[in-house]
Amino acid sequence: MQRKDIKVRSSGGGKFDCYLVAPDAKGKVPAIVLASAIHGVDADLRAIVDEFAAAGYIAAAPDLFWRSVPGPLARGDERSTPRGQPRLEKIKAGEADMADTLAEVRKLPQFNGRAASMGFCYGGPYAILGPKRLGYDAGISCHGTQLGDFIRDLDGVTKPICIIWGDQDHAAPPEVQAMYRAVPARMKNVEVHIFPGVLHGYMMPGGGKAFDKKTREFSMERALSILSGLRDDAPAAQRA
Repeated sequence: MQRKDIKVRSSGGGKFDCYLVAPDAKGKVPAIVLASAIHGVDADLRAIVDEFAAAGYIAAAPDLFWRSVPGPLARGDERSTPRGQPRLEKIKAGEADMADTLAEVRKLPQFNGRAASMGFCYGGPYAILGPKRLGYDAGISCHGTQLGDFIRDLDGVTKPICIIWGDQDHAAPPEVQAMYRAVPARMKNVEVHIFPGVLHGYMMPGGGKAFDKKTREFSMERALSILSGLRDDAPAAQRA
């Protein structure tokens, strides 16, 4: 794998950091861009980037907090560093970063022109916003926050979207989970998985007791399956 810490030029001016890994696979492949939790591009997120690249995909993780407090945060620091607030305003500003990162990925000769956005916690809404209006071909959210404010953005989206939570996720209250549970019945491109007893932050080993190995494995399997559908040689029935 080819690992790089690069600078991405922002369409609004300035540059931001991005961890980019290209696979050793030959030929053109899809990409996945990871929208981080409030901790930023830390060791846990880099490990996920590496995992996707090891599976044969281009993977990137931009620093969505470069305008305020750049770089990763240590666990616990997020409570004293409100860089994700005001939340909706910050999410809106980050849309440009997700689009600019995809533009950077498009420069790679290995890229086949199709990409998924995958969000964790704070980054969860980009699983919807990516396919909605940022040029992405699919979206995956793992323990995403604030998703109640973005359910209307699903309207008109026909690309694959996968939402995954634990039912003990404090950032996804029962009423929000209920809203999303009802979506697949009317939108066949949207899948929603809610696991009993699983906490917020289940994807990240550094999160302590919240980490859930089985749910993480399921989430990676679903993301890899969606990426497989973005390959040039994917069967017609699987294509996004």
